[in-house]
Amino acid sequence: MEHTAILSKELSLNPAHVKNIITLIDEGSTIPFIARYRKELTGSCDDQVLRQLADRLAYLRNLEKRKEEVISAIAALEKLTDELKEQILSAQTLAEVEDLYRPYKTKRRTRATIARERGLEPLAAILMMQDVNVGNIMEIAAGYIDAEKGVADADAAIAGALDIVAEDISDNAEIRKELREYARKNAVLTSKAAKQEDSVYRMYYEYTEPVAKMPGHRILAVNRGEKEDFLKVSLEINEKSATNIIDYHTILHESPCAEYLERAVDDSWQRLIYPSLEREIRSEMTETASDQAINMFGVNLRPLLMQPPVKGNAVLGLDPAYRTGCKLAVVNATGKVLDTEVIYPTPPNNKVSEGRAAVKRLVAKHGVDLIAIGNGTASKESEIFVADTIKEIPQKVSYMVVNEAGASVYSASKLGALEFPDFDVSLRSAVSIARRLQDPLAELVKIDPKAIGVGQYQHDMPAAKLDQTLTGVVEDCVNTVGVDVNTASPSLLSYVSGITAATSKNICVYREENGAFTSRTDFKKVPKLGPKAYEQCAGFLRIPGGKRILDNTAVHPESYDAAKKLLELFGYTEKDISAGNLTALNEQIKNHSWEKTAEFCGVGVPTLRDIAAELQKPGRDIRDSLPPPILRTDVFGIEDLVQGMDFTGTVRNVTDFGAFVDIGVHQDGLVHVSQMSEKFIKHPSQAVKVGDIVKVWVISADVEKKKIALTMRPL
Repeated sequence: MEHTAILSKELSLNPAHVKNIITLIDEGSTIPFIARYRKELTGSCDDQVLRQLADRLAYLRNLEKRKEEVISAIAALEKLTDELKEQILSAQTLAEVEDLYRPYKTKRRTRATIARERGLEPLAAILMMQDVNVGNIMEIAAGYIDAEKGVADADAAIAGALDIVAEDISDNAEIRKELREYARKNAVLTSKAAKQEDSVYRMYYEYTEPVAKMPGHRILAVNRGEKEDFLKVSLEINEKSATNIIDYHTILHESPCAEYLERAVDDSWQRLIYPSLEREIRSEMTETASDQAINMFGVNLRPLLMQPPVKGNAVLGLDPAYRTGCKLAVVNATGKVLDTEVIYPTPPNNKVSEGRAAVKRLVAKHGVDLIAIGNGTASKESEIFVADTIKEIPQKVSYMVVNEAGASVYSASKLGALEFPDFDVSLRSAVSIARRLQDPLAELVKIDPKAIGVGQYQHDMPAAKLDQTLTGVVEDCVNTVGVDVNTASPSLLSYVSGITAATSKNICVYREENGAFTSRTDFKKVPKLGPKAYEQCAGFLRIPGGKRILDNTAVHPESYDAAKKLLELFGYTEKDISAGNLTALNEQIKNHSWEKTAEFCGVGVPTLRDIAAELQKPGRDIRDSLPPPILRTDVFGIEDLVQGMDFTGTVRNVTDFGAFVDIGVHQDGLVHVSQMSEKFIKHPSQAVKVGDIVKVWVISADVEKKKIALTMRPL
């Protein structure tokens, strides 16, 4: 119940809904399934809120487990008090728990450890008591002289005792918490050049910025510069302010012990607390920056995967290259490879006429009306070649430069080899490029999300956290769109709710051995696809042309009876779904009352709305409602750009500082965040997302540096 209350408050959700969500997660339900088919139980929470709740729940449970471990460990030392136990149980973060546990951890051999072995702990206790009537400290210390233990004189005794005091101060949870908060608000990060060599990190060679204001992309840039030995980085914390905080918790200034404790405070700060705090704050900064970057990856990846497919077209994919030639692959409307060829229209071969003849032949032979060109090496020359070639073709042929990020990763992977064992690596890339234009989602799921190239500093991210986030985005997209079970690849099927990599292969094997699925009930015959997996996946798998029209909708089999009652209530049959006769259904339900209709059908109103929407548009693809990709028939170069020219472009990537927009000149232009809106916006994602079609104007174009500055504010 405690977790329910915390999550309810933090996420502003109904406690009953939170409790239901936790139960569903514990029962093994996936986030896409909960989001789509358990709306009545969750208050219609979307997948992003559900994932946020699931992550936070995991943290709270991990915190609870750690509290139990720490309490048990301290109890085993017979040092657990009721007050300490209550402090641990009340801790809100793992850092607070570790601070409280710190004094009881088994430490490596330290100066304080040695002092304790020399019997100086009682002297340290006397100093810390700060009795105003304690007497002469040096005389008291003289009583601890022991040559055999290495305590030669009173000064050595005091030095050892102060080592103990310094470590105890460093281990004080309250002091560490207050210093941590002070550092978070007031510390300054400083970076200097580690060597006199020009680099991309030049702006950080003499750089300072408050920790509290430093944006994530600059934190990650400084970290990378430090890792590559271009920068020396440190955290500056005002020493006087820090020691004043420690003094407040430690020293009674009227005591004769005060002057000695001042030495311990300074030593504790400089030798123990500051180095530890610097590591901790920088680690926090990196974690926060990484979380922001990972979130940005997810924000960018979602619209990239959800780009509208170009349906019903035979596509020629072109993987550009120089010496080794451009690889061509023609795929039909369903993505099946029809033909392949290699041409050499680019330098150093320059066999333009032969290449042109080959493209014309393939276009005529297979009825190609779209050409997809990869944006890698030799892309510009290939684009010019294609633009000139299609001018000589009588029928209308358009082209699009496709982001080929990750295509080489796929083509060299085991999956690529398994799918096209007889193709060489570059021919597989040409196929992937063609299919990306036809159905971005189906093709991009074959590639490690990190290799798709929408974000910043992906190689510096915690791999597990990045994989978890990006996999979640892919899952949400795949399940939102739905999957044709009879044509989907194992890669695509593996992202469907409830289906594992092994089960996805079993589905494909069953399909090959028994023919196409004709009913969702056939899924139960697939090996290792049990009742729970069937419940989770059935609504997301579609069967176009199956025995029942409902099998090609997002209506879950558990709601088929409800759908049947709904049709009967208003005098329809399943044939009316196929015929498109249900356009007035929403109005009919409204007139009858959504609540009464839902009660009659035995479902909640949210589920009824989803059923009604599916019955009116069976087999719909929600991506079709998005703006289609921009197809081109001619080419511009960066050298053709002048200030004030306007273009309609496609957002390719969104970062913390701006967005990169493809305007068809091979080099993406940057719209800085300050150029995105007449109004102030805090982050580029407030204005655009990957895949958006935007109107931009050229501010400047640097041909030598290949940099284009754009604005979304009319010049």
